[in-house]
Amino acid sequence: MNLATLLDQTHALAKEAGAAIMAVYARDFSVEEKDDKSPLTEADKAAHEVIVAGLAALPEGIPVLSEEDAGGFSGADANGRYWLVDPLDGTKEFIKRNGEFTVNIALIENGRPVLGVVVAPALEVSYLAAEGVGAFKVAEEGKRQPIHVAGKPAEGASWRVVGSRSHPSPDLAAWLEQLGSHDMVPMGSSLKLCLVAEGAADVYPRLGPTCLWDTGAAQAVVEQAGGRVETLDGRPLSYATPEENLNPHFVVWG
Repeated sequence: MNLATLLDQTHALAKEAGAAIMAVYARDFSVEEKDDKSPLTEADKAAHEVIVAGLAALPEGIPVLSEEDAGGFSGADANGRYWLVDPLDGTKEFIKRNGEFTVNIALIENGRPVLGVVVAPALEVSYLAAEGVGAFKVAEEGKRQPIHVAGKPAEGASWRVVGSRSHPSPDLAAWLEQLGSHDMVPMGSSLKLCLVAEGAADVYPRLGPTCLWDTGAAQAVVEQAGGRVETLDGRPLSYATPEENLNPHFVVWG
């Protein structure tokens, strides 16, 4: 399996899903409510259909776990691989029309994200990564720029902390007090992890609920850019038990 080729194919597919999302974004659209009270739009469904059909057409035949059809997931293949998809991450941001929403596609192998594509169609930017290939940011002109985390702030400098626009956490204030001097950078969707990956932020603490498909693709980007995505006890965020799709609390370190 050639991850470089697969990265190109997956990026093209995510951009196609992004175009389907933007077609809905450009007009009035309805909003439904899922069983967990989270919102669902026509754009979520349209992007899901594009991605699932595209991944099914690839020769590898790897199973797909998508947020919009979690019940249809048959489990990882014999090599421990599965696709992990959030067709539209940041639906609340999509509804607010602030542009901070993404298409997330990750390839999981033996519990680890080895390839990740995050496309922000309204912002015309993509983040791509694969093991042995590297981590990149792709702006509107289409050129891949290698990215790397910034590392720990210099002595006396404030931490640049990225946080959620839609999910403030009461536990966060105590965590930030322990961190020390910091400046907050609000952001929606998996773009929070990508800001750490490209060195625009130093840390992203998530002390609230997320699901596997919210983080898998961007975690691949962070890790290939030299960063870490860890649970509060210092272990890498794992995707080894996809039937349990809720993540524990975690911190993304640049």
